[in-house]
Amino acid sequence: MDEESLLLSLELASGSGQGLSPDRRASLLTSLMLVKRDYRFDRVLFWGRILGLVADYYIAQGLSEDQLAPRKTLYSLNCMEWSLLPPATEEMEMQTSVVKGRFMGDPSHAYEHTELQKVNDGEKVFEEEVVIDKAVAVIPRGALVKTPFGPIRVNRTFEGLSSSEAKKLSSYFHFREPVELKNKTLLEKADLDPSLDFMDSLEHDFPKGSWSIQMERGNTLVVLRSLLWPGLTFYHAPRTKNYGYIYVGTGEKNIDLPFML
Repeated sequence: MDEESLLLSLELASGSGQGLSPDRRASLLTSLMLVKRDYRFDRVLFWGRILGLVADYYIAQGLSEDQLAPRKTLYSLNCMEWSLLPPATEEMEMQTSVVKGRFMGDPSHAYEHTELQKVNDGEKVFEEEVVIDKAVAVIPRGALVKTPFGPIRVNRTFEGLSSSEAKKLSSYFHFREPVELKNKTLLEKADLDPSLDFMDSLEHDFPKGSWSIQMERGNTLVVLRSLLWPGLTFYHAPRTKNYGYIYVGTGEKNIDLPFML
């Protein structure tokens, strides 16, 4: 969710039990504006909160003018002081892939696995955020536009999805570089608008049924929830520019979902 509409976003997401205390909201509003200024980001998104055993990690992302360019990830334990996480190396990815269990909430805590290699909690947070983000960062169709010269920009003319479009899973995209789209044939791409349909649609996600979509508040708000990554909520108010997503969870994937559908 964009820091400029943080309070509204948190209010709309609070219906899923994912709200923050007034003190936390105030701290986030102030600190994320400073993060945007100090790091010279085009936009700052409050990504969510990873629940730890002794403390929680609050996660934010900084975006450049090209909205699909690699994002900078920051974490905080108090919503006031933010630390920039370094990009994950192949070695970090390999090490964190074997670490299981809950986060501690202590960046200096070292995990050990059977090969006695140590992985810091802070490194685990970054890798887990990357994995979850690729799966559940969501954006409505039309919110971004691909310019003729390539860069992906915020679509200033976007006025929201219609009520009928908002009820369709095909109206929502993964907010990342496409994966499945690259495998489509020219015939399958024939009906796509290259300026708008340049990301993967949620309707093709596996397993089928991994998203729930509901209309709330008298059909004035559409809410998507990930069943594969419990704790992820996306919202959009049709015919408005208001949309966003927030993750509040333990960082654990529901690996039993394929057997539950």
